[in-house]
Amino acid sequence: MEKDFPTLETNRLILRKVSIDDAKDMYTYLSDQDVVKPMGLEPFETVEDVWDEIKWYQSIYEKGTGIRWGITLKDSNKVIGSCGFLNRHPKHYRTEIGYELSSDYWGQGIASEALKAVSKYGFEHFQLERIEALIELTNIPSQKLVEKQGFQREGLLRHYEFANGKFEDLYMYSILKEDLQLI
Repeated sequence: MEKDFPTLETNRLILRKVSIDDAKDMYTYLSDQDVVKPMGLEPFETVEDVWDEIKWYQSIYEKGTGIRWGITLKDSNKVIGSCGFLNRHPKHYRTEIGYELSSDYWGQGIASEALKAVSKYGFEHFQLERIEALIELTNIPSQKLVEKQGFQREGLLRHYEFANGKFEDLYMYSILKEDLQLI
């Protein structure tokens, strides 16, 4: 990983490192059942619960296994979601991508803009060959989001994760570096 945490800029967004100072803003969406259920999580109960999430973001960056950016609108420093990589495998030039966004901002193209910027960064700066997205079968908006970005559904991973007290099936999506030339 780079020494200094990179900041990404798009037309409407600044994607930046989050800190403990962002915990209250992050609690707004991480306490929302509709936002966290597709992530396999229960809603966060306190702002202090968010501190562990922020510490996890820091730990994956320090270990080189991932990076997670806070999503902010250019006209505000308020974190309204996050997007980034986890389970990065440099030897195999692949990683998973994950994201979430406050429901107040759904349907505005913000997640799409963030996903595009983060994917591009991964291909250019980490020399990735493949980015994967694991999505619950019932999460149709997320499936449409990645498909719009050029991800292809590769298959069904049966009972792939245990979340919220039960085994979940997930769709495996991926985009390859060469797919970006086709978009």
